[in-house]
This record gives sequence, structure tokens and C-alpha cells, in this order.
Amino acid sequence: MKKYFVSLSVAILLASCNATPTDDTAPDFEATLIDGSAFKLSGLKGQYVILDFWASWCGPCIGDFPKLMAVHHKYGTQVTIVTVALEKNDRRWRTVAEKAGFDWKYQIVEETPFVLGSTIAREYGVANIPAKFLITPDGKLISGMDFNQMDVYLAATLGK
Repeated sequence: MKKYFVSLSVAILLASCNATPTDDTAPDFEATLIDGSAFKLSGLKGQYVILDFWASWCGPCIGDFPKLMAVHHKYGTQVTIVTVALEKNDRRWRTVAEKAGFDWKYQIVEETPFVLGSTIAREYGVANIPAKFLITPDGKLISGMDFNQMDVYLAATLGK
């Protein structure tokens, strides 16, 4: 009965927030993390992943940081955060990320004069930021949710 209720709750949530669960696997990509280590998204298969595209020059992105941090603190190791900063130069992102409290390992910075200059953003169809995606443990992509809707979905799915 509980599994049915959770499935029904998730279905209603997805319908109400225009989220798009797809039968498509999240596009895999490789990048270099800010600590210089190699990263491959498919290495996180088996985990819930929030993929967040942002930039230090993007006011709405910065406005979303408290919600991202709340989800991060609520779910801890149950949800992995991957942030991709799309920066016009390589100077401001670190100050903004540190001020926001980004303490997770998976931080990527792509230097690009415009959003569509990022190969990762293009793979995900990102034309504007902020843009965020939820990736399920089996690698399926859910788009169209804000952080509040992700929280509701994760709470229903993870039983929080």
C-alpha cells in the first residue's frame, strides 16, 4: 500500500510541475572537477543526482542557492550534487561558490562566453540558466522541476 501511495504521489507531482520524466538516460559526460580530478557522470549511477547549471553573474542562480543548500543538507549522502558553473572568465565563481557554502566534491567550471558554448549544457538542452535536472539511480533524466519540487519528489521517494 505504501509503495502504491508513493508511486501515486510522485506521478501527481510530476504532472503538476510540468516535469518531464523520460525514458532517456541522462547524457553522460566527462569533465575536470575544480580539484583537478577527472569526473564522469555515469560513475554516479545508482545514486540520485541533482545536476545544477549556474553562473556567478546570474542573479536567479544565486537566488536559488539557499534552496539547493537546503536540499543538500536535508538529504546528505542520499543525493549527490553536481554543479556546473558556466563562466565568462575564471575569476568570480570561486568566491560566489564559497560564499554560498558549496562543499561538495562534484563542482565543474566551464569557461564560455555564453551558455550554449558549453558542451555539457548543449547535451542537456540548456539555453538559459539557472537550469537543474534530477537524475534517478537508474540514470533516467527528470527535467522541469525547481528545488522545492525536487524536495517533494525526493521526500516521497526516499521516505523523508
